[in-house]
Amino acid sequence: MKTTLFAAALALVGTGAIADPVKYTLDSSHSQILFSYNHIGFSTTYGMFSGFAGDIMFDEANPAASSVSVSMPAKSMITGWEARLGHFMSPDFFDASDDEMVKFSSTSIEVTGDTTAMITGDLELNGVTKSVVLDAKLNKADTHPMANKAWLGFDATTTLKRSDYGLGAFAPAVSDDVEVKISLEAMIAE
Repeated sequence: MKTTLFAAALALVGTGAIADPVKYTLDSSHSQILFSYNHIGFSTTYGMFSGFAGDIMFDEANPAASSVSVSMPAKSMITGWEARLGHFMSPDFFDASDDEMVKFSSTSIEVTGDTTAMITGDLELNGVTKSVVLDAKLNKADTHPMANKAWLGFDATTTLKRSDYGLGAFAPAVSDDVEVKISLEAMIAE
């Protein structure tokens, strides 16, 4: 069995060997999901989700059995322009209610290197659930210098097709592909 820094770091962050899965809770203040798309060939337009909640369960003995789950209100989207956000929440796109959630739950994790993994999971977006793969990288696993407890940092990327989630208005003029970049921090749960 291949032992990697990625697997060991998730479970050992200053706590010694741990046999049972360890729960980490996302640090909502330092976790973001950025998205971008091509707007009619003229520009790349960006948006963000921030302040979301979630947990990582890591199983040191079997990293592939680890899991991650994240959720956020659709209306927590930030576009930088109020009219664009209003359009995204209109019937052209989300037609979102105040309680509509975007959710991701992992279904498998494949450790691919010392600090990398492919995380497959179900993304529920706009009432549609589809499998997606996140190309993930462990940035750091250490004791947080201010919180004085075990902390993790990850980046991940994927590409989504808007039309897969019923959000394909104006495609292909506005690109159907949406690039997604995720950066998050998680603290050991107490």
